Amino acid sequence: MYDLAAMGAWLEFAVRWLHVITAIAWIGSSFYFIALDLGLHRDRNLASGADGEEWQVHGGGFYHIQKYLVAPSSMPSDLVWFKWESYWTWISGFALLTVVYYFGAEFYLVDPNVADLATWQAVSISIASLVLGWVVYNTLCKVFVASNQTVLMVALFVVLVIMAYFYTSVFSGRAAMLHLGAFTATIMTGNVAMIIIPNQKIVVADLIAGRTPDAQYGKIAKQRSTHNNYLTLPVIFLMLSNHYPLAFATEYNWIIASLVFLMGVTIRHYFNTMHARKGQPTWTWLATAILFILIMWLSTAPMFRADEPEEAQGEAALRFTQAEGFDHVYDIVLGRCSMCHASEPGWDGLYWAPKGVRLETEAQIAANARAIYLQAGLGHAMPPANLSYMEESERAAIRDWYAAATGS
Repeated sequence: MYDLAAMGAWLEFAVRWLHVITAIAWIGSSFYFIALDLGLHRDRNLASGADGEEWQVHGGGFYHIQKYLVAPSSMPSDLVWFKWESYWTWISGFALLTVVYYFGAEFYLVDPNVADLATWQAVSISIASLVLGWVVYNTLCKVFVASNQTVLMVALFVVLVIMAYFYTSVFSGRAAMLHLGAFTATIMTGNVAMIIIPNQKIVVADLIAGRTPDAQYGKIAKQRSTHNNYLTLPVIFLMLSNHYPLAFATEYNWIIASLVFLMGVTIRHYFNTMHARKGQPTWTWLATAILFILIMWLSTAPMFRADEPEEAQGEAALRFTQAEGFDHVYDIVLGRCSMCHASEPGWDGLYWAPKGVRLETEAQIAANARAIYLQAGLGHAMPPANLSYMEESERAAIRDWYAAATGS
């Protein structure tokens, strides 16, 4: 029988791979069309009646692109829709959230020291928050549709700050940052699926029927597309943050997340302004640097306090600590792994545990049993380059212990 833990790891890898591929496609097309729209030459009297045009060169060929505010006089039958990149990025992202954080809620989603939640409670909060995020955001957009768009962006930023604080109050630091990313990504895909594509379909249907489309549909779609443009970079940061304890394992992680959204605005403002041929606002780079320095300073707050309470052991964790061979594995991990995976690492050049994983107590080792098994028992990824000289018999002991605990 194939090892279930290895099968789960490969499933996670496959879903993550799909998520990265679709995200690259979505972000790439989003950035391209924003840059294209901003860079169009609109000072030319085009015989076609188009709003603007641009010539581009790529891959050995030349492209002549024209944009119509509504549509050309005749609607082509082979119209290309850019939507599936967004849809599959969200679908694969939610699948990854399910595989890692819902199925592994006791180890990755719930932190009893933050909020002692049952698995079903944590998963319910997660799903409800994603739905609520879209409802709140969509309502704000409708309320401020005719207002100054800067006011709307400020209101959205306030919502994101509130959610950052909320997530860090109910989930583990790692899960909180990732959930804020999922919260934002849900808004972005909601914009595509619920607003942008439906509005464009209404315009197409009107043209086919010989009616003059309402320009408001295009205006609203452009508004949502612009929002997505400014939210993209923070989402990428938040999705990567689970690999860096400096981002999530500090009491100021919610402030760090909030500042990242401001960095997304300053960075995109520079490129959007440049693509629109309105100069290069270099002040944005200074603002971005100041924000990043502030983030680095906040990240140096004590990540692991000496008086931190011992991790609570759930039913799954107890199964590992009580399994045959645990005492031996405990000694192995302390001897081969804990010099790095500690509150105060003993290895030169390390100032915090890699990825925030500490392996000093029984509860910590039990909570990371699957990772220990996959990386040090089944595989040889840990210790890196086998710097602590873990022997094959010790790896076998880890495999036997994990099998005894899981019944595999």
